[in-house]
Amino acid sequence: MASIQTLSDTQRRILARWALACAERVVPLYDSDEAGRRVIQEAVARTRAFGEGKADTADQIRKRFAAGKAAKSAGTAAGASAARSVAQAASVAHMGAHALGAAAYAVKAVDLACEDEPKASAAEIRWQVQQLGDRQRMALRELPLLGTDLSGPLGPGLLCTGILGATIRAIQAELG
Repeated sequence: MASIQTLSDTQRRILARWALACAERVVPLYDSDEAGRRVIQEAVARTRAFGEGKADTADQIRKRFAAGKAAKSAGTAAGASAARSVAQAASVAHMGAHALGAAAYAVKAVDLACEDEPKASAAEIRWQVQQLGDRQRMALRELPLLGTDLSGPLGPGLLCTGILGATIRAIQAELG
């Protein structure tokens, strides 16, 4: 049986567009060599194609880890978080819940890059929520609350802690 966090193919494609919008805002923070930047741009392009219905789900799932590996070549923690945001967006093809991971890592990247601006994270979350269309909101509402389901990225683990968890909880609270 599929996890409740997977969602339908249509819902994953809808959420991939929002997740990518969140990730693309922080891509400029990714500071790596040309090879690393190329990996990130390819992941962005594949995720965009998936969200538009122009890419095969299985192919996107097979290639979803590339951006996460590129995070290791980032020169700063903010850059690594930006790469992880792209990786989470690319992983929406596999499981819709990764859309919230993309948003959370984007907020973490902003938080790390703007340490002198205490309201930067809250502003980023507000922007993310404002970008949600009705269909995206409906899809996100079908996901379990963070930490309540063991079968996916929203289970107890990395996304439940620190700023990642706080971001996801804030977004889920906004969705009602």
